Amino acid sequence: MRLTVLRHRPTEFLGRAGPFLARHEAAENLLFGLAHTLDTQPDAYSLPAYLATVERADGDVVMAAIRTPPRFLVLSRSEDLGAPNALLDDVWALYPDLPGLLGPRAVAEGAADGWARRTSQVSLRTMAERIYELSRVIPPPAVSGRRRTATLQDQGLLMEWLTAFFAESGAGGTRGDARTVAAATLRQRLTSADGGLDLWEDGDPVSLAGYGGPTPTGIRLGPVYTPPTARGHGYASALVADLSQALLASGRQRCFLFTDLANPTSNRLYQRIGYRPVTDVEEYQFQRP
Repeated sequence: MRLTVLRHRPTEFLGRAGPFLARHEAAENLLFGLAHTLDTQPDAYSLPAYLATVERADGDVVMAAIRTPPRFLVLSRSEDLGAPNALLDDVWALYPDLPGLLGPRAVAEGAADGWARRTSQVSLRTMAERIYELSRVIPPPAVSGRRRTATLQDQGLLMEWLTAFFAESGAGGTRGDARTVAAATLRQRLTSADGGLDLWEDGDPVSLAGYGGPTPTGIRLGPVYTPPTARGHGYASALVADLSQALLASGRQRCFLFTDLANPTSNRLYQRIGYRPVTDVEEYQFQRP
C-alpha cells in the first residue's frame, strides 16, 4: 500500500498521531512530550521543528517523528516495513546534514543503516537507553534533607548543573552543545505550566530533577543530576521518589524516565523505587568518513 509522509504543525500532529502514539503511550512518551511542548510553548526552541507522520492511503498512521534542531531526529515505532524509508527520504530533503537519530532499537538500527546508504556517512551507535514506567512509588531508605521547587533565584546553579548533565550524558546529541541545550531546558522548565525543576536540599542543594513533556495519562522525569561530590548518599533516589509521588498525587497516572544502559547504578536505583522497564531505544550519530 502506498505511503505518504505528511508534515504538521504541533496541534495537527497531536490530532493525527495522538491515537497512534497512545496505543504505546509509555514507549512513545518522548514524542508526546515534544509535541506538547511545541504546541503550548511555540518559542521553546530557537529553530523551526519538524513533525511528521507516515500514513497509508486510508489515513492510518504507521509511524511518526519529531526533530527540534539542532538535536537528533526522534522516531516512533513503525507498523509498516516501508515507513522508515519513506520518512528518511523526506528528512533527507530537509536535513541533509542530520547529526543523528534515536528511536526503538530495531527501528533506529534500520534507519541508521538507511541513512548511511543514502549519504555515504558512517553511523555510530552512541547510546543505548531504556524507558521506564512507574505507577506506584516504593519509598527508598530515608536520607536527610527535603525536596523543594527550584525558582528564578536558583538559575545560576541550575544552569551549571544542567550544562554538566548534558555534557556528561550527551543524550540526544547534546554533548557538543551542552550549554545551549541547558539554557533551552532551563527556560522551558521554569516557564511551563506542565513542567518544572526540583532540588533536594541537605543544608545546600545536592541533587536536581526535572519533569515535563506530559502525555495523556503521564509525564516524563528528567534530567536527573547529582554533582560528583554529592553522589553515593541516596539524594537522587529520595528526590526522584518524592517528585514521582507528588506527580502521581497531582493526578498523573504514570511517570516515565530514560536511563543510560551503560550506567547500571541508575538503572538499579530507579527499579528500587518502583520504575519498571518498558522498552529499549538506541541513539546513532552520523559522521562523514
